[in-house]
Amino acid sequence: MLQVLRLRAKAMEAIRQFFSERDFLEVETPAIVPSPGLDVHLSAFEVRDPKGSPVGWLATSPEYQMKRLLSAGAERIFQLCRSYRAEEHGRHHEREFTMLEWYRAQGTSDDVIRDTECLVAHIADVLASADAGSLSSPWDRITVNEAFDEHAGEIIDPADEARFFQTWAEAVQPQLGKARPVVVTEWPASMASLAKLNDNGTADRFEAFFRGVELCNGFGELTDAAEQRRRFERDRAHRIDAGLPVYPIDERFLEALELGMPASGGNALGVDRLLMLLTRASSIQSVMPFPAEEL
Repeated sequence: MLQVLRLRAKAMEAIRQFFSERDFLEVETPAIVPSPGLDVHLSAFEVRDPKGSPVGWLATSPEYQMKRLLSAGAERIFQLCRSYRAEEHGRHHEREFTMLEWYRAQGTSDDVIRDTECLVAHIADVLASADAGSLSSPWDRITVNEAFDEHAGEIIDPADEARFFQTWAEAVQPQLGKARPVVVTEWPASMASLAKLNDNGTADRFEAFFRGVELCNGFGELTDAAEQRRRFERDRAHRIDAGLPVYPIDERFLEALELGMPASGGNALGVDRLLMLLTRASSIQSVMPFPAEEL
């Protein structure tokens, strides 16, 4: 456990040094939030007071509140925080995990991809990882359709969601980033979430993969409040149809977009997964001092 603590402390120090040198401000946002997000694939922990009345949810990500800071005038911000997702468990998942999230006002998805490449290489150097030599920038890039064509032999219509995700999980993702990380771009518009759309109609969203493991999920951020509300309402309808808990829309986040959030790029990176990969551990539990199974 002491070895794990030292590893994590060294990595956290390296992350803070990296962002400090680039004039990013470290911020903190609440762990209990009025809406944990409406993504159909996420489940949140509800928080209740001693009388049993609901008071909110544990944050699945600090995204909404960090974007409110952008709307308030913050320019370059980052946060290291605990995030919570109720149904996530397995070798690459824990219900409570460490998230690194950062945003660049007036930045693009390309800007935060370059941040990601340099950050991961920096951490690998600090930790003297055996993979340090293979992580230098720039990483290869491939579109979603190119990834399907290369590794599954066909391009699958995202409207067939079950087949899309099954083929991705079984045939495509395990092949991504085998020797060095790869950035996958141009996701289907239906999976844009909080990303804007590219001129070709795809989502300005990227994910980076290393040895078949997803490291991060980043966006060229959507700043249109009306479009974001439309997507939230669509996701709420999908949750209702699927019989899933229905979370409220975060009205203050939408108000912040209406007031004016600058064009921005942002990224969310799983710190535990990165440490697992850089140390060649067998699971993220191996680089956590208290994984759920040991509580």
